[in-house]
Amino acid sequence: IGIITTALLSYSGIAVSDQARIVNVKVTDNQGSFRFDVTLEHADTGWDHYADGWEVISPTGDVLGKRVLAHPHVNEQPFTRSLSGVQIPQSVNTVSIRAHDSVHGYNKETFEVELDRP
Repeated sequence: IGIITTALLSYSGIAVSDQARIVNVKVTDNQGSFRFDVTLEHADTGWDHYADGWEVISPTGDVLGKRVLAHPHVNEQPFTRSLSGVQIPQSVNTVSIRAHDSVHGYNKETFEVELDRP
């Protein structure tokens, strides 16, 4: 089992302050099946505006995994949620994580993760 922790942030646009954003990612490689522990930050105000998910994306834009968040985290900021069982092709060495909120959709600011593969 390998653990990959990263702090690389890739900006593909100007972030809007009210958007959900990724602040940290920990990746665990369990023999080709990956677990992502993603820490998000967002000024959740309740059911009308909250961080409601994130995706793992390949360099070609394919969605490799998606975590849906079912409720607001008004009093828990930042917060971490996990997704296990993400299958990533052997040819992919870098993925991006992008956050989603219920008002703004996907943030153009992504969090890039380099996979430490054998």
